Amino acid sequence: MSKLAVALVDDHVMLRNGLANLIQDMDEYEVILQADNGKDFIEIINTKKQNPDIVLLDVSMPHIDGFETAKWVTANLPLAKILALSMFDDEKSIIKMIQNGAKGYILKDSDPKELATAMYNVVHTGYHYSDLVNGKLIYAINKLDKKSDTTTYEKITNREKEFLKLACSEMSYKEIATIMYLSVRTVEGYRDNLFLKLNLKSRVGLVLYAIKNKIHEI
Repeated sequence: MSKLAVALVDDHVMLRNGLANLIQDMDEYEVILQADNGKDFIEIINTKKQNPDIVLLDVSMPHIDGFETAKWVTANLPLAKILALSMFDDEKSIIKMIQNGAKGYILKDSDPKELATAMYNVVHTGYHYSDLVNGKLIYAINKLDKKSDTTTYEKITNREKEFLKLACSEMSYKEIATIMYLSVRTVEGYRDNLFLKLNLKSRVGLVLYAIKNKIHEI
């Protein structure tokens, strides 16, 4: 059986090399490329035309960070599974990476067994959300204004719900406008109306609201 191809994208060379050695010892995987950051990774992919099955992706990197790299992978390597690696356990980073296409999120100080489990899960079940990630999402959702539950939900129009669902993806507002056959200004109007109705201030807040009210499933 052929091994699954793995790409490592992390600007911490010692950590990256350690991960590479760890993964090479696993029977199922083969590290086919390493990159210092998203910019280098994209250049390698475009030059060598390699197609990794799994991309282990650091969140905080120079030039092109993990958030933007995840977007690029989702658009250009749709079959690749992104597993985010980070020192950050804040809900904003977790949600943004998931929103941009990551199928899993683990901390860099995780046990090697969790890394192996996460890699297996993103390939075979399509996702890996650890207890930490689930806990952070639940905490963030519970912080939402309690007043924005049932009564406010009923005030959201069908088109606003359609926009809200699309806003949970990695798409830009311009891309959402194209799909909805609307102008960018109209889409931004939906966003601003939802900010007012839901007492929110950011797209991350909209995503959390959508998850809480089962408009978007993760």
